[in-house]
Amino acid sequence: MPGPLEGKVALVAGATRGAGRGIAVELGAAGATVYVSGRSTRAQRSEYDRPETVEDTADLVTAAGGQGIAVPTDHLEPSAVRALVDRIDDEQGRLDLLVNDIWGGEHLFAWDTPVWEHDLDKGLRLLRLAVETHAITSHHALPLLLRRPGGLVVEVTDGTADYNRDTYRVSFFYDLAKSSVLRMAFALGHELGPRGATALALTPGWLRSEIMLEQFGVSEDNWRDALERVPHFAISETPRYVGRAVAALAADPEVARWNGQSLSSGGLAPVYGFTDLDGSRPDAWRYLVEVQDVGKPADVTGYR
Repeated sequence: MPGPLEGKVALVAGATRGAGRGIAVELGAAGATVYVSGRSTRAQRSEYDRPETVEDTADLVTAAGGQGIAVPTDHLEPSAVRALVDRIDDEQGRLDLLVNDIWGGEHLFAWDTPVWEHDLDKGLRLLRLAVETHAITSHHALPLLLRRPGGLVVEVTDGTADYNRDTYRVSFFYDLAKSSVLRMAFALGHELGPRGATALALTPGWLRSEIMLEQFGVSEDNWRDALERVPHFAISETPRYVGRAVAALAADPEVARWNGQSLSSGGLAPVYGFTDLDGSRPDAWRYLVEVQDVGKPADVTGYR
């Protein structure tokens, strides 16, 4: 049976690991052809110096049922992004979905450090990686996406618009980066909507990414062992959960109803009927507001 995204072409920019990888794999599981880009390759690691690569992600996409195509790309280089989009045009002649998930800033921000004490070079580098890359990618990819009606742009960030409006997020530079991506989706919605396409912002919840699992000293198989030290981690989710949110959005013929909006994986799960890999539906942002941030003891009852 063909998947709901059979014949569709997606670009997941920043698909090496974390949410980007989870999104790419779920798009593959739905039958899409998925171009995956990033700086970490089997031949050369990025400044992250981590083992995950874009080639590995492409293989996972293909194994899931789609066609994964790895294109190593530095999205801060306009010529490289232009070459990536030209390749998609030459090979497919279309682009139905753009996922802007470029980040690369985990090692560049300091928690609860005011701007005058924060390393300036690292902060500015974070903003370039998290904001400028998205603008460059949209600039070059959107003309191809707009050739056919019904295109979708998903700007991946951390936090909903409501949550980030009222909550200080980590540091000046981190807060600015994540809020900027939310505003990008809003602005793109205004520019794309009248032209037959949709743009929206999407956030996962507390993500059990490769880096997060490593920091807590656990794996996906035994992640609950971290709850003794970090009880609220019980609300966490796999990267595949937000991937299923993107796949559901991409298959929705009425996706334009979300144009310009800020969405979350947990908020979309009951709308589209998908679950995380364990069959649960964690709603992290509601949990953070109603449980964690008000100082209640960890209890995910009713939240997953």
